[in-house]
Amino acid sequence: MTTLPAPLSAKTVLSFDFDGTLHHSAGDPPVPTAFFQRIRTLREQQGIVWGINTGRSIDHMIEGFAESRFPFLPDWIVAREREIYFPDADARWLPHPTWNPRCEQEIHNLFTRVRSLLDRIRHEVEEHTAAKWMEFPGEPAGLISQSEEEMEWIVSRVEPLAAHEPQLAWQRNSIYLRFGHRDFQKGSSLGQIASHYGLDAARCFAIGDSYNDLEMLDPAYAGMTACPANAIPAIREKITACGGLITRAAHGHGSVEALDHYFGLAVPV
Repeated sequence: MTTLPAPLSAKTVLSFDFDGTLHHSAGDPPVPTAFFQRIRTLREQQGIVWGINTGRSIDHMIEGFAESRFPFLPDWIVAREREIYFPDADARWLPHPTWNPRCEQEIHNLFTRVRSLLDRIRHEVEEHTAAKWMEFPGEPAGLISQSEEEMEWIVSRVEPLAAHEPQLAWQRNSIYLRFGHRDFQKGSSLGQIASHYGLDAARCFAIGDSYNDLEMLDPAYAGMTACPANAIPAIREKITACGGLITRAAHGHGSVEALDHYFGLAVPV
């Protein structure tokens, strides 16, 4: 499995969140066949490049391509909301040579400086909730709550505790939360990819459904935005405020609808 033949010059960057936006685990197939048909047509007719912008790790995302029956690979991946990868001629995913090391170093420096703050947050979470704290290579701090309601409580406690550390941020998706650096998230990563192709935000399209997609859906990074019908209220509000599209269809079918809306492809009857 490889990428589609590269366009002579990239005209537009397409950025798709994976779980909940493009992929639906209960779908058959998990990603609609129509999506790949649209991507082929847009590559041939409009010179698009496209990628997956996800909270998954790179290994988990590679597994997702096989499980979702991708007929070809995307042109790039943003993994863990911050790490950029491009495929080589042998379909091996290579890290961005400057962005990824800078991201890793900045996060290391930040987490070293705020270690006592993270310890305080961990103590607060473990004392008052049943959430599980996570620390392992590549994931220096994060947690999994027992419910959406519990996560709401956790975020309400984290916000005032972290208020005086402006570089400390977190990415949330349902019951999962990952701490990180404010400058390295889905939006800034998309901006770096656009720069790689010599394009600006006006030539970027992005679609997402959950909290960790908020930065990616900002006009600073994407001039064309959408969310599927299953998106959470905060994302729907963001899309409305930015003049984007809330699709009638959910998950991958919503992504197809958004492509048809922005790029002039006819919606099949």
